Amino acid sequence: MTTHDPNIRPVIRQLDEAAINRIAAGEVVERPASAVKELVENAIDAGASRITVDIADGGKTLIRVTDDGCGMTADDLPLALSRHATSKIDGTDLLNIRSFGFRGEALPSLGAVGRLTIQSRARGAEAVELSVSGGRPGSTRPCALNAGTVVTLRDLFFATPARLKFLRTDRAETQAIGDVMRKLAMAEPAIGFSLRDVSGGEARETFRADPEPGDLFGALRGRLAKVMGTAFIENALAIEATREGIRLTGYAALPTYSRGSAVAQYLFVNGRPVADKMLLGALRGAYADFLGRDRYPAVALFLDCDPQLVDVNVHPAKSQVRFREPGLVRGLIVTALRHALAEAGHRASTTVAGGTLGAMRPEPTQPRIYQMDRPFSGARPTPYQSPSPGFAEMAQDFSGRVVEPDAPGTDAAPQETLPLGAARGQVHENYIIAQTADGMVIVDQHAAHERLAYERLKRQMAEKGVAAQALLIPEIVDLSVDDRARLLDAAEDLSRMGLTVEAFGGSAVAVRETPAILGEVDARKLVEDILDDLADLGQSSRVQARVEAILSRMACHGSIRSGRRMRAEEMNALLREMEATPHSGQCNHGRPTYVELKLADIERLFGRT
Repeated sequence: MTTHDPNIRPVIRQLDEAAINRIAAGEVVERPASAVKELVENAIDAGASRITVDIADGGKTLIRVTDDGCGMTADDLPLALSRHATSKIDGTDLLNIRSFGFRGEALPSLGAVGRLTIQSRARGAEAVELSVSGGRPGSTRPCALNAGTVVTLRDLFFATPARLKFLRTDRAETQAIGDVMRKLAMAEPAIGFSLRDVSGGEARETFRADPEPGDLFGALRGRLAKVMGTAFIENALAIEATREGIRLTGYAALPTYSRGSAVAQYLFVNGRPVADKMLLGALRGAYADFLGRDRYPAVALFLDCDPQLVDVNVHPAKSQVRFREPGLVRGLIVTALRHALAEAGHRASTTVAGGTLGAMRPEPTQPRIYQMDRPFSGARPTPYQSPSPGFAEMAQDFSGRVVEPDAPGTDAAPQETLPLGAARGQVHENYIIAQTADGMVIVDQHAAHERLAYERLKRQMAEKGVAAQALLIPEIVDLSVDDRARLLDAAEDLSRMGLTVEAFGGSAVAVRETPAILGEVDARKLVEDILDDLADLGQSSRVQARVEAILSRMACHGSIRSGRRMRAEEMNALLREMEATPHSGQCNHGRPTYVELKLADIERLFGRT
């Protein structure tokens, strides 16, 4: 740590423009992907319908962004390269921001740390060009350009060589640029995007998304299918909800289409991609009842509201936002997602069936061997074998149990037309085989009944409330003044979950009741965990999560066990209850409770089509 002699007075200096721009560049441009983001957002703000990005060596040696937007005149170019000069706002209202850019720092920052050239042509004006190298601008001159703007950035960070040491490999930087392009493409489905890698002098298109026609959901569906894949769209639920002027739209995947990391979580506020901690916390809360700790939902959600209700001027990179009413936004996300998941009923991801069929297909390196091709075994001595057992004998002596189809005209015959079909057998005393109109369904009886029992317990808790257990001696917890106020503000919500907290005097609180279902509780540790959540996310669902975890364990222990033989009427009753119960397509940990195989897919397995 540097120390100063108190007898020597430090001299206050005014930094020159070049140093100021390089400092600003450190905040705005962290890596090549940051530069691409700023330049593409400028193109979107300019009204471009097509944007092409060329990069070389992970963007370290070349970034070129070409658009067909409104362009700039010879008078605009020098002003665009000066700090805090922007056409997006007039400076009178920093909350009424309706564009991507507004700080006026990107272009001068890029010009301060790289070799920047801008070619632009406005409608009815001549094309002009201006270059900046290491913060030193050149003079405006004519150039050849039909329309729009071409921004070329070469040798990023050549003026600040120390920053180059913090960049990752070309492949990693290229991947980061691709991620930025995909996020912006998702936010603007009506605009065409193209990313090309021109390293080594050869152009290779790594991403392309043509403009999507149609209404909001139609265009967004097409764009998400291109960016996130058709499997996501096939297993996603359309989300549309509004609350007090805040609108939530987009798509959220079924719990059985979860991922091993948060790479498929895309959140946008007024079209701007953000990585906001509060929004991610709301997303976790919405799926908390359906996924295990190591699984993450896949979503693309768009929040739109009056710019006055959200502050985007929180960070220079504009990746974080601050809502005026964060509780309202969080409640909207959680409620909308849970409502959509409940309406999905017993639906499970189609990728489950795809994975099953993939596991059933033979290895491609091994030729298929049919029974007629097997070596003749008649010459080998074989023990005497009794005739094959009938269905009744199989039910007694074998794992597989077969249920005969009912005769036409009986009540059970139409069950095949129901979503989960009619039970036809049970194998290994754990898997129910059901026949549908166009295929078959395999149900994990224990996982399915566990989910049904869990949903039943949750309904009972919602109807009767959480029973509270009064402590013989209240637990006194000493807190800081801020923590005490924060906890007491949430006391009403905690009370509904069976946790009663009251002010005790000074900065202490008294825990008088705890949820009875939790049994013996370390009240002090529970309060500390709740305060951590309140400080981090502004809310806490820790008590509810612990109560639901107990209910989940109760459902697991009280459900049909693996190894139990079920009668035909029991199996069909389980299928009917699954069809009528929300979230029955996945167990309490997010795993599928059934697999559906279409008859056409089964026939392909046997080479019948």
